[in-house]
Amino acid sequence: MEFDFTKLDTDSRYRLLTNFIGPRPIALVTTRSAGGQRNAAPMSFFNVFSHEPPIVVLGIQPRLSGEDKDTVANIRRTGEFVVNMVDMALSQQMLICGLAFDSEVDELEMAKLPTTRGAKIDVDYVSNAPCSFECRVERLIEYPRRVLVLGEVVHMHVRRDCLDEGARYVNPEIYQPIARLHADNYITSDRQFVLKAPAIADVLKATQTGD
Repeated sequence: MEFDFTKLDTDSRYRLLTNFIGPRPIALVTTRSAGGQRNAAPMSFFNVFSHEPPIVVLGIQPRLSGEDKDTVANIRRTGEFVVNMVDMALSQQMLICGLAFDSEVDELEMAKLPTTRGAKIDVDYVSNAPCSFECRVERLIEYPRRVLVLGEVVHMHVRRDCLDEGARYVNPEIYQPIARLHADNYITSDRQFVLKAPAIADVLKATQTGD
């Protein structure tokens, strides 16, 4: 089947993109309102795009009315946010944070998530998250129904058990983030395997010999 994205309606584009591009990691994004209120919202339009500079990107759509969601409004005002990664232990609390609470409601309190003030920014991070990235806005890219938030990571909190003994690599037995597939379908990384690329000389040899 062929789909012309220049002619497809918005719902069809969303369905095809989110059904086939996955799994998409989940960012539980925490921000702070003008009144000091904590805010938390899960985002599955999220990933890391650079290490030099260290850049993560969020894609956030506005409300149906066209107004900014609380997360975007807070990010515009403060230029700061935290990306908290989500594992199975936090999955239900993540879903609670995604409910349509009124702006004055503290989602972190509703989800009973413990928090700690950031080391370099004035935003709380989830204390028991596997890891959290403190970010400052590098730039905002505006579209009529979407804003792309490019955040520079300025500090990272990692739960000690999520690292190996040398504190250099992730511990795959412990750090098993979940990711979204489509609709209400998610996946966890508890089934991991190793893939090693063949030697380029072997590939060239096989091509030359016709094997």
